[in-house]
Amino acid sequence: MSYSLRHISNSNAIRAWTKDDEVSYLLKEHLFNEARQQISSWPGYNPTPLISLSSLAKELNISAIHYKDESHRFSLKSFKALGGAYAVLKVLSRELERKGHRAFSFDDLLKNESKKIIKNITVCCATDGNHGRSVAWAAQLFGCRSVIYLHEGVSVGREEEISNHGAEIRRVQGGYDHSVRKSAEDARIEGWFVVSDTSWEGYEEIPLWVMQGYMVMAFEILEQWPQENIFSHLFIQGGVGGLAAGVAGYFWRVLKTDRPRTIVVEPERADCIARSLAAGTPTPVMGDVDTFMACLAAAEISPLAWKILQRVADDSLVISDDYAIKAMRILANGVGTDPSIVSGESGCASVAGLIASNNDKDIRRALGLDPGSSVLVIGSEGATDPDIFFNVVGKTPQEVTSKPI
Repeated sequence: MSYSLRHISNSNAIRAWTKDDEVSYLLKEHLFNEARQQISSWPGYNPTPLISLSSLAKELNISAIHYKDESHRFSLKSFKALGGAYAVLKVLSRELERKGHRAFSFDDLLKNESKKIIKNITVCCATDGNHGRSVAWAAQLFGCRSVIYLHEGVSVGREEEISNHGAEIRRVQGGYDHSVRKSAEDARIEGWFVVSDTSWEGYEEIPLWVMQGYMVMAFEILEQWPQENIFSHLFIQGGVGGLAAGVAGYFWRVLKTDRPRTIVVEPERADCIARSLAAGTPTPVMGDVDTFMACLAAAEISPLAWKILQRVADDSLVISDDYAIKAMRILANGVGTDPSIVSGESGCASVAGLIASNNDKDIRRALGLDPGSSVLVIGSEGATDPDIFFNVVGKTPQEVTSKPI
């Protein structure tokens, strides 16, 4: 295996809560509270586990590691169930209101008078896999049509998972960003509603709803945190930046100067956040962004996420795919008394970044990691492609028998 690691420090990061009206609006408490109240009322909602990895922490010479395991999020095995599905609900509610129907809740959307309107609505999006599955799941649940755009790098296994929720699949040549543009173009022509997790000029409302859904995860973490002192570090996945901005932004609003040091982890071929932090402005990746960490294969940071991350992302770690492969196996086998965890290629990226940083004394020091550090890592997905999981780990997800949490 060939391991590589690069660290970018964000000199523009701040700790004090900003009075900037634009950022304050994006993180408004009442907007988050609406998302939490809605999502927590859905059938099957339960907070996902926060798992202590004390043996791994000992091996890495830090005080504690806690892993937020999103493989248990509804039936979708990914944090994306929070954002995409919530945004679909908000889009449908808005359109029903425009037609004179009150529809503010999950139950409202399932009423017969709502269904008659909803069945004629089409939502669409581009996806690396998990976001599209969330949108398709919600569309199937509420009774509207969904069209999901997949780029060349999306696996057949992930396509099948999306199709199982009744979505029409359209393949697009090129990478993720090509599929984003194609979905938006077709939506303009057809009169569909784009439910994207990335924003662009004139399109921010729906990606903000997606981000507000992600904040539910951060709320759960603070409710679950077992120690008196809050975690000192947060390792979180990159991609277009919506997850990192939503979760880290929530911690920033609630914890203020006590927020954790936030380290965004990205693949070396899809490091748009690192490039943007280094340049001080959104900077795309030119060329192929194909990566083993398939759901992080983004060439451009979401402008909406950038507004938050330029202030709250303290560091970016850019890692090779081999670190993710290593992390999947470590989590599946469990270190010492740690439970075995089913984590997908992108779900393990935060742990991969933490392990990688421990292998470089200079980077470990630069990140402020020491024996007193308490680290939160986000396990953003489970085995969303079981075949890939088996090929890497040598066991099916079912065979990775978890020890008691």
